[in-house]
Amino acid sequence: MTPTHLLYLHGFRSSPRSFKAQRLQAWLAEHRPAVHWWCPQLPPSPRAAMALVQAGIRDWPAGSSAVVGSSLGGYYATWVAQTTGWPAVLLNPAVDPALDLAAYVGELTAFHAPEERFFFRAEYVAQLREFEVPTIAHPERLFAVIAKGDEVLDWREMSTRYAGASQRLLDGSDHALSDFDDHLPHILRFLQLCD
Repeated sequence: MTPTHLLYLHGFRSSPRSFKAQRLQAWLAEHRPAVHWWCPQLPPSPRAAMALVQAGIRDWPAGSSAVVGSSLGGYYATWVAQTTGWPAVLLNPAVDPALDLAAYVGELTAFHAPEERFFFRAEYVAQLREFEVPTIAHPERLFAVIAKGDEVLDWREMSTRYAGASQRLLDGSDHALSDFDDHLPHILRFLQLCD
């Protein structure tokens, strides 16, 4: 079913100003303006981030909603998909962010607004474990775009984690998916937003 509601979850230190989020939002505004789009600014606390998301999607229709997540947002999107039954698109999704982000505890800057600072606290690493999905119940509802050229995350870990899902495995590209426009048609087809 074509989604009437689409949630986008950005990555660590990112924001709704993410290039991928803005590209997808612009496409929807032009081609599917009736689709309800929401890309919230996620707080650094995973528990607070998922509380915000849960509150925001509480009244969304179960049968016509979907989620897209990038990097850490892909980790969160996996949890959202597992708990809601929604289809999900995962863009270079983080597999074990508690391990990856332990080194980032402290004061950080926001990627799209370097003048904005925030604290990533030690307890947030433990909170990430609360949203781990040990076994993906319906991998057929997931579509992962994975770049072998990702300079941040290991594409092999991503590919193994989402082994039962549809995958678009890229020989090059990068963590940000700078060539996102090349993959947008595949994402839209998976979400049944275009032919």
